Amino acid sequence: MENDKVGSDKLSSSFRDPSGFLFYNKGVLLRQINLFYKDNFDSLLSSGLHQALLNDGFIIGHEEVVEGVATSEGGYKIIKPELVPFISYPCEWSFSQLKDAALLTLKIQKKALGFGMSLKDASAYNIQFKNGKPVLIDTLSFEKYVEGEPWVAYKQFCQHFLAPLALMSYRDVRLSQLFRVYIDGIPLDLASSLLPLKTRFFFPILSHIHLHAKTQKYFSDKVVRNKKIYLSRHGMLALVDSMEHAIRSLKWKAKDTEWADYYDKTNYSVRGFENKKEIISEFLDIIKPKTVWDLGANNGLFSRIASEKKIFTISSDVDPAAVEQNYLFSVDKGDKLTLPLVIDLCNPTPGMGWGHKERMSLVERGPADVLFALALVHHLAISNNLPFSVIAEFFSRIGNSLIIEFVPKADSQVQKLLSTRKDVFLNYNKESFEKEFCQYFKIQKIHQIEDSNRVLYLMDKIR
Repeated sequence: MENDKVGSDKLSSSFRDPSGFLFYNKGVLLRQINLFYKDNFDSLLSSGLHQALLNDGFIIGHEEVVEGVATSEGGYKIIKPELVPFISYPCEWSFSQLKDAALLTLKIQKKALGFGMSLKDASAYNIQFKNGKPVLIDTLSFEKYVEGEPWVAYKQFCQHFLAPLALMSYRDVRLSQLFRVYIDGIPLDLASSLLPLKTRFFFPILSHIHLHAKTQKYFSDKVVRNKKIYLSRHGMLALVDSMEHAIRSLKWKAKDTEWADYYDKTNYSVRGFENKKEIISEFLDIIKPKTVWDLGANNGLFSRIASEKKIFTISSDVDPAAVEQNYLFSVDKGDKLTLPLVIDLCNPTPGMGWGHKERMSLVERGPADVLFALALVHHLAISNNLPFSVIAEFFSRIGNSLIIEFVPKADSQVQKLLSTRKDVFLNYNKESFEKEFCQYFKIQKIHQIEDSNRVLYLMDKIR
């Protein structure tokens, strides 16, 4: 078979690292390892580190491609990495997701040192979630450890993990959205200026953020010649231990938000609530999807109807407290198929980085087989003034089928939304809803929820 050359199908996010790059070949994701990285890659395998990380579930696996694809100039090997079901970003993670990703990175660094290697990258984007747990997806993140040399990824770890977690813990959990602006991590001088005075009396935060930021500023306009910092292996381990202590000390409790206890305030009867679950389950059995995106999922109660059917489910909500609860519940119950994410549908994650192509937008990461839009549309239409037509058009771009709930104006939850504003929503009715959604979807099933005036629809996108 004639070999296929690596062409212009490189991933737009894979251009910064001279060690290699990701690309697609006939729809299959592959990674070229460059000659530049040959010694480090061979050491990763021969030292036993990669196998040890695999055994612990800390890294994705890969297989070497020995035929069918030739390396491009400067290439050493082609590998086929194990896939994760969805690529998410730190700005979409809850507090505990980012914290678990940070602790995993430090565990990997500790283990790497035991095999004579070290992480040269500590980017949060190198961590993804698979089977409900964080995992390292960048096989090229390691280099041979040289006794006495400092940790080259130290600054990156502080910017990608410690600084945002400290801001989320001490100031406001929503400051994780700074990742949208600072794709290379939150600048330490900014974090230092935003953190409260009391953090200067907690040595790990003082050392790794405040003093670190001060040192960066001091040397920013100076030429440093022949300045050699010696850090022994023992010192390196002490540094990692110190950062681990700092990360573990950071806490945030999900409470006191609009949606944290949403299901305690619904107006469903017990029978109506159970009937809603039954209808959703029935619709899923008809479609038999592989992926579900539950939009406005709150704490994931209905997402788990899908995950319990072995369907991978993105369980997203705008409220970080609800997503935090969702993630902690998923971890506690060993739910491997639900991925909670913080996503604002009115301002979803855009394309970010160089040329807006380094990180994909939410839309680019779709479409899902099925969207859940349960008790959601009235919030979009009334709280955010979005016409049914634009909601339907957006849903048609991110999902192939739709399980959607219409909540009429007479419903107490809609009346609550209208209690503080003038009712200018003349077209908010079942007829207009169906008319606009039928521009993009075909209605397959309609069920009214028992003991309720709410209606559930199963729709398929018009191809």
